[in-house]
Amino acid sequence: MKEFYMKEALIEAQKAMNLGEVPIGAVIVKGEEIISRAYNLRETAKDPTAHAEILAIRQAAQALGGWRLNGCDLYVTVEPCPMCAGAIILARIERLFIGTMDPKGGAAGSLFNIPEDGRLNHTTSVETGILQEECSAIMKEFFKKIRKKEK
Repeated sequence: MKEFYMKEALIEAQKAMNLGEVPIGAVIVKGEEIISRAYNLRETAKDPTAHAEILAIRQAAQALGGWRLNGCDLYVTVEPCPMCAGAIILARIERLFIGTMDPKGGAAGSLFNIPEDGRLNHTTSVETGILQEECSAIMKEFFKKIRKKEK
């Protein structure tokens, strides 16, 4: 099932790419039901907080009628940044599944490990490498296109 949900997150990432956004997608699952899905919209919304994870968390909270997302899992194509990792903890998400890691900005194992930091009032388990090649490939494709435009 992990691969199924990550494929759904990749569909969201493709939507971001089609808009010229950094192609990161996220889905939140409770039980076996996807309760929210989102993709990066920073450029479109002109909002530095419009990351896929933040938007998915907001939608899930609306769908469930509260900010505590107990029993929910988040699937995201790229390792969350510090802001998103903090939001994951604050939302009480149970498990985080990551496609590919972000060695330059990741806060779920690369630079920091906010979700599993036992000093915080909640921890979220982290599993990485779900459809890693596919998640990495869409990012590489996006940045290759960006570099071509800059020349």
